Amino acid sequence: MSSEFKKNHVVAIDDFTVDEIRTILDLAEEMTPIVEGKKINKDFEGKILATLFFEPSTRTRLSFEAAMKRMGGRCIGFARPGTSSAKKGESLADTIRVAAGYADMIVLRHPQEGAAQLASKFSDVPVINAGDGAGHHPTQTLLDLFTIRKEKGSISDNHIGIAGDLKYGRTVHSLTKALSMFETEMTFISPPSLRMPKEIIDMLKRKGVKFQEVKNIEETLSNLDILYMTRIQRERFPSDEDYKKVARSYHLEREMLENSKDDLKVMHPLPRVDEIKADVDETPKARYFEQAANGVPTRMALLKLLQEV
Repeated sequence: MSSEFKKNHVVAIDDFTVDEIRTILDLAEEMTPIVEGKKINKDFEGKILATLFFEPSTRTRLSFEAAMKRMGGRCIGFARPGTSSAKKGESLADTIRVAAGYADMIVLRHPQEGAAQLASKFSDVPVINAGDGAGHHPTQTLLDLFTIRKEKGSISDNHIGIAGDLKYGRTVHSLTKALSMFETEMTFISPPSLRMPKEIIDMLKRKGVKFQEVKNIEETLSNLDILYMTRIQRERFPSDEDYKKVARSYHLEREMLENSKDDLKVMHPLPRVDEIKADVDETPKARYFEQAANGVPTRMALLKLLQEV
């Protein structure tokens, strides 16, 4: 399996080939019994993962730590930059050099776009991008693809609606790039001020990917196989005034699902604010908590493959 995987670092999803993505997803399936406690794995016994989080995180940080511990490894790191020497003015390059001397792999989340790429140049051990500003979030995309394949049987041949903050949302940027590698159709749902960036739209046009842009969920919901909701990200806006203009632009409630396909699946990278109402949670179409849980086997697979390179 590892013969199909040649990465030393994980910076962006578009650095992967389709074969590499399939290799990760196939191995994630094999890891699922370990996550469920049905098997024991000690592949990472004696190994250390450094989780360096300069931005808040719940699911990404905890799932990476769970993944490492499920394979017998240990974790070090910080969840807030205020607890690290970054508060004293230490450069990211120096932080990475030091962490690389302590750990076998580094997971980095940072508010600056391009931070993971920079970090990879200063590290002797694999660096995994856990989100860099509005740039990339490749491991979220891998678990999203794993969830789609698990729920629908295939990534290809699905019509996927992506709704919310498409301008600043790094999860949707990475997901769109990944979906363009497969035979999918996409519909982007957002207010005009939060449309998908031009460079991504241009990429889709060059590749001949079928897509459309709309303003309302209701006008496309009945056509979708997957609805991928996102929150409006207050922390990415230049000002509170700009945020308030589009806050609460989109929401999904149970009644709206009556006009959707029977086998529609609703996904969300979480955290949510009020864009998905609680009455959706108990429907068979809600898959966002299962999606979050899929982060553990997916990240286990990625760690294992990086160890083998």
